[in-house]
This record gives sequence, structure tokens and C-alpha cells, in this order.
Amino acid sequence: MRRSVAFQGAPGAFSTVAARQLAAGCKAVPMETFTEVFESVANGKLYAAVIPIENTLYGSVHENYDHLLKYGLTIEAETFVRIVHNLIAPPNVKKGGIRRVFSHPVALDQCRHFFEANPAFARTPYYDTAGSVKMLMEKGLTDAGAIASADAAEIYGARILQKSIEDDRQNYTRFFLLKKAKIARPSNAISNVRYKTSVVFTVKNIPGALFRALSAFALRDLNLTKIESRPLRGKPWDYLFYVDFIGHTSDPAVTHALGHLAELADMWRVLGCYPAASKQIS
Repeated sequence: MRRSVAFQGAPGAFSTVAARQLAAGCKAVPMETFTEVFESVANGKLYAAVIPIENTLYGSVHENYDHLLKYGLTIEAETFVRIVHNLIAPPNVKKGGIRRVFSHPVALDQCRHFFEANPAFARTPYYDTAGSVKMLMEKGLTDAGAIASADAAEIYGARILQKSIEDDRQNYTRFFLLKKAKIARPSNAISNVRYKTSVVFTVKNIPGALFRALSAFALRDLNLTKIESRPLRGKPWDYLFYVDFIGHTSDPAVTHALGHLAELADMWRVLGCYPAASKQIS
């Protein structure tokens, strides 16, 4: 029986590309919200989930940072997906007849130059990129287009009117594969793999607290690749800090750094330890 992987959006969303990279051979199961995605794995209904965590233009997906802490899933892997946006419409619709363009708000925002060059097009938010193409085809709209992937056009029988309309070609989204699993020690066979570890912690709201916490990594020459702060609910003006760094939890330097962090932090948790994806920039 094929294992199932949850993702947010409709078939043809960029998350399905990430699912093919991170969970090849698994069945991708579409869901409308990220909450449903996380809950489906947390309650054991599905094997794993693929979620976007940050984009090179848009920044972090803050909702998913909050869900990482709430649902306690483990980051098992990461990948980068090149985001190519296309203007898509039903086969009988021409570009000159379009008055509305549907897509996810992030996708719309990543195509500002396209809308500046086409002022007659009204930007119309929708819950998903591929879902907007599906909706166009199901409703038979003749005055509307959508912004989505080439996969979405093919899946729903639509037509690409203009390719690669995103503002910046260096548009990548980082995705996580999440499971209910324990962090394993790497075997000798994969000891040469470059690992990344993700942690979350809180510190007291006093001068120098964050500096001292981050020094736990600096003193061991651990390279931080990402730091993100999120509000700590129930404690106004206090924050959670999410940090990614290069190294495996079994490495002596990492073990000592995490032990040092534990002495300084009010709360801390390892969210995952996984092979670092290569950044394929083109």
C-alpha cells in the first residue's frame, strides 16, 4: 500500500513538486489549509507532510513556524523548488479578454511587474495557485485567468498564455518533509553528508539574553543559516527564536552547543536534524 503525504493546495501546486522530490513514490493528498496538513500527520492519519517554510522573495511562512512548535512533528528533510509563475486561462480565453487574474496572494505579489504592464487585470486573491486554475475550468469563466505552475495548466486542461511572469527568476521556496519520528544518529555510510539542525528556544526578556544564547553556537564555530523570531503567545513582547545551523546532533560541537543553550534558555527543542539541501540557483 502506498504511503500518503499531505500538502496544502490543489494538485499542480508547487508543493506537489516538492512532494515528488522529498517523498518519491508516495501518494500526495491535497488539503485546503496548513492546519489540516499538520493535523493529518499528528493524529496518524497520514504518513508525512510537505510544507513550505520560506521563500527567497516573500520571506518566511510564519503560520508554519507556529505549527512546527504546536504539533511537534519532526523535520526529516528539506528541498528547494524553483517557482515559475505562468498566466493560465481556459483554452477559449485570449489574453485580451481577461479582466481578473486569480492566484494565491503571495503569487500575485511576486508578479507585480506583470500587473504594472497589464493594468486592466484585477488581482484577485484565491486560496491556492493550482486551485485557481481548477476553479476557472470548473466554472467556465471567460473573463479570467490564473497564475500557477505549468503542471496545473496540464492537469486541468488549461492553456499557458504567458510563461515565467514572476518579477525575479531567483525565486525559490524551501520545503520541509515532516513526520512523527525520532531524530536518528547518522550511520557510518552517510557520515559524509552535510547535515542541518533546526531548533526553537525562548530566553528571558533581559539585556544580552539573546546574545548569550547565540554565543552557544558561535563559540563552537557552528554556522547559523537562518534565524526567525515569532511572538510568544500569552506573553506580549516575548519571542520564540527559530534557528537553523550546520551540523548533526551527534557531533560533539553540536552536543556541547545544545547543552550550553539548555543552561541559558527558558525553553528549547530540536525540531529536526536532516541532510542539508543543495541550493540550485539558475
